[in-house]
Amino acid sequence: MTLSNIPLHPSTARVLVAEDNPAVREFISRALAGAGYQVAAVPDGHQALEMLSKEHFHVLVTDIVMPQIDGIALATKAVRLYPDLRIVMISGYAQERMRAHNLDSLVHSILAKPFSLEEICDAVKHTISHLEGKLA
Repeated sequence: MTLSNIPLHPSTARVLVAEDNPAVREFISRALAGAGYQVAAVPDGHQALEMLSKEHFHVLVTDIVMPQIDGIALATKAVRLYPDLRIVMISGYAQERMRAHNLDSLVHSILAKPFSLEEICDAVKHTISHLEGKLA
């Protein structure tokens, strides 16, 4: 499925959150839902890949450090399988954020933990607007 026939604004934009920390996962999910996005959340990369195979998402927000499949492996595989998917990565570890910077062609935005509600919403909004520009 391509995104060319899907209007992208918060009420139709779908975001998948992959975060192993339940409190952070809930914070991100509530923030994005409050901003009007359709949000699904999972606790790890394996479940994120399962969800991506079943449903269409515009943006994947993923922690870099997670059990089973980390965020970098998840992003690499997800973008290969779903080329229209955009990635926002989050991490509390500077060295992990540096690893993600090596993936500039795959990752649209990288946020350092802790981040604010406004910062996560702005990152997704910017990613969605960037995606719309590619479709115009």
